[in-house]
Amino acid sequence: MVGAGYAGMAAAVTLAERGVAVTVFDSGPVPGGRARRVTTDGRELDNGQHILIGAYSELLRLMRVTGVPPAALLRLPLELRYADGFRLRGVSGLLFSRRIPFKERLDAVRFMLSLKLNSFRLPVDISVSALLEQHRQNGVIGHYVWRPLCVSALNTPPDQASAQVFVTVLRDSLAAGAGASDLLLPRVDLSRLFPEPACEFVSRNGGEIRMNSPVRDISAMQTEFSAVIVAVGPHQLKALLPELAPEFGYQPIYTCYLQYPASVKLPCPMLGFSDGLVQWAFDRGILAGEHGRIACIISAQGDHQQMAQDDLAATCHRDLAAALKDLPDPEWSRVIGEKRATVACTPGLKRPAQETMVPGLYLAGDYTDPDYPPTLEAAVRSGVRAANLAMGSA
Repeated sequence: MVGAGYAGMAAAVTLAERGVAVTVFDSGPVPGGRARRVTTDGRELDNGQHILIGAYSELLRLMRVTGVPPAALLRLPLELRYADGFRLRGVSGLLFSRRIPFKERLDAVRFMLSLKLNSFRLPVDISVSALLEQHRQNGVIGHYVWRPLCVSALNTPPDQASAQVFVTVLRDSLAAGAGASDLLLPRVDLSRLFPEPACEFVSRNGGEIRMNSPVRDISAMQTEFSAVIVAVGPHQLKALLPELAPEFGYQPIYTCYLQYPASVKLPCPMLGFSDGLVQWAFDRGILAGEHGRIACIISAQGDHQQMAQDDLAATCHRDLAAALKDLPDPEWSRVIGEKRATVACTPGLKRPAQETMVPGLYLAGDYTDPDYPPTLEAAVRSGVRAANLAMGSA
């Protein structure tokens, strides 16, 4: 196994469950890949603020298999709450929110019914913006619900994002019944949430985890192991297997941590911002006991990519200060930018097959999932599929 991120460790756990002795190689010191714990200036921070939803069945299943306690996640019924007062609770909020004009609410119901009648399949993949325009969803509901959901789930601006992938997200969350759209907010760091317990599970079941062990020659590994699963980012695949590496565009995720006095807190664990630079802010005090620490998230491309880190942190502070009364200056700040956090989830995106033309060589990673956007669930699903292929049972 090459790579100890969510995809690689999902594959390793799947194989270890079946009695296969797995060896996992990773170049870094901490498992998790692009969703991991980092240490900077003596502080442990996540390199992003990922959230799960109730529909993430494979990740939740493997968390149970590896012994992750339920308390590692804060489960909340779907609620979109914004600093300017907009609030939407559950799917029924589309019908009853007074902040959404009545005609828009009716159009939203027609929109969801139309998708359901067509089994959530579009005749042609178009942009999310074009889809919303077709169904008259570009007003208040587009501003507060559909567009933020698109950016959060696909990490791609709506005018570039795949409508088919977006519709699949709606199918498996808002349209999937009780619990599927619940928000699951991590209360531990992203490495401890799954990759580290997965490493412990593999080790207990006869496997071996080799961190700080970069792999540079896949062919040499194929002579030593009966099967090799390469679970690295697509940009890293170019160095290992250039003949298999697809050409992708990429989208960033920036996380700005602002540390305030311990008394500072948000009105809820996750607060949205409808204007400005910050899209979502998370109260790390409520979630992880890191009192006074606010994590501001900026997903997808934008002008912020050209900003110096100090300027970006100052802008995030101003966005928070506009919503929170008498907010003092932060004691410290830290910006973590993942410039290639995900592939750009564009219409008609071609995903590589997980089974390669080379016998015994398989790919895993969120970019290989045929239906989902590049999320933790997509990564885990790909890892499970790659393990099944390697076992000859797919």
